[in-house]
Amino acid sequence: MTEPTPSAAVEPAGKLPSGTPAQLLGASDIRRLAEEIGVRPTKTLGQNFVIDGNTIRRIVGAADIGAEETVLEVGPGLGSLTLGLLDAAKAVVAVEIDPVLAAKLPATVGRWRPDAVENFHLVLADAMKVTELPVQPTALVANLPYNVAVPVVLHLLQHFPSLRHGLVMVQDEVADRLAAPPGSKTYGVPSVKAAWYSGMRKAGVIGMNVFWPAPKIHSGLVAFTRREPPATTATREQVFAVIDAAFAQRRKTLRAALAGWAGSAAEAERCLRAAGVDPTARGEVLDVAAFARIAEAHAQPGF
Repeated sequence: MTEPTPSAAVEPAGKLPSGTPAQLLGASDIRRLAEEIGVRPTKTLGQNFVIDGNTIRRIVGAADIGAEETVLEVGPGLGSLTLGLLDAAKAVVAVEIDPVLAAKLPATVGRWRPDAVENFHLVLADAMKVTELPVQPTALVANLPYNVAVPVVLHLLQHFPSLRHGLVMVQDEVADRLAAPPGSKTYGVPSVKAAWYSGMRKAGVIGMNVFWPAPKIHSGLVAFTRREPPATTATREQVFAVIDAAFAQRRKTLRAALAGWAGSAAEAERCLRAAGVDPTARGEVLDVAAFARIAEAHAQPGF
């Protein structure tokens, strides 16, 4: 006699025998939950629901979540990753922008993880506007919509210094950009700004068929570990302004690219030389510390 699957007409158990893998949502479960609330995934919100339990286990394992940690999940959708995170962490705070999906999540957690209900916190909000949460998260783990992945990551790292590490699933091309080192073809604004907050590394690639609906491109996993920003008297805003200017015209030398930001090409050259940067170099060869030195030099006229 075969063991019933989670999608069978059997209520998921609360406590499982020791050593038994916790049940996770499969393709039929996800489609049934969506049908129950009349939801069809939309491109506008970048909704691609994970329907493969092994992929969820892979993400949770790669995130290296401690048993005492509180995880911030953005865009929990129908809850497939949420259940896996509740199995690994002390608590999960989920930020969901879609009110219909958000309304269903507590019932899903209550049905599939009844012993973890008190450890689940739901926030109905746009992640790009969240600056306070009911609990302080220590890790970020999320399947992020492709069109807002970078700004969401940067926003959360800025406003929640309690986030010490994490793992995000994004478009594979975006993953490459976030983790790119100076001098690489994919190094750019996301790479440098992310480096202000943390060390980023590519942690894997996820295929298309583990999602519903299946996207037309692969997804990438990016892991990060928080670190202190470069030692500088310049503010984050000042440093980011230099980064934006340097890559706005990335084929130009820094002397030319930063002329508008500095007020003139001559002033740009002065700042670059004061920061120990070759004025004929291009932005893609500089690390975040170099951009901080340039911003600091500009903030100190006559340096």
